[in-house]
Amino acid sequence: MLLVGAMFILTAHTVDPLKNCDEGGNCASWLVPIAGIIGWSALAMALGLLVVNPNRGCRIDSLTGDLLWWQDRTLRSEGNTGRIHPSRIARIRVDLRGDSDSVSLYDVDGERLAWFDETTIPWPYDRWAARFHRAYPHILLDKLE
Repeated sequence: MLLVGAMFILTAHTVDPLKNCDEGGNCASWLVPIAGIIGWSALAMALGLLVVNPNRGCRIDSLTGDLLWWQDRTLRSEGNTGRIHPSRIARIRVDLRGDSDSVSLYDVDGERLAWFDETTIPWPYDRWAARFHRAYPHILLDKLE
């Protein structure tokens, strides 16, 4: 988005609106400022995303051994988080059918754990799930293809 915005801004500053005409003499001088506005908007949105940095991810807590995950973390907010010890995880479900893949984590009570999904783990999801399953073999790996 940053590059697209920069390209639109560069175009708006290099194209002369009065010479922006086709072979028939029809001029669309209003397009050049519109390209500049679109460019500055895209650039602002891209920079905003870089500043806000909505991190998503997961890791193993080295002190407790818990699996931690988070979504929508910003500089000012912890975002949506979750934590569970691997001994309390019963199943990882990886659904690779269709256009959008999904990943779900279930505890020993059969409850799906909130905020843990495919956005918190690295792609390819099935490889991450297989590595986690190898580390904790009591966890059932439910892979749907």
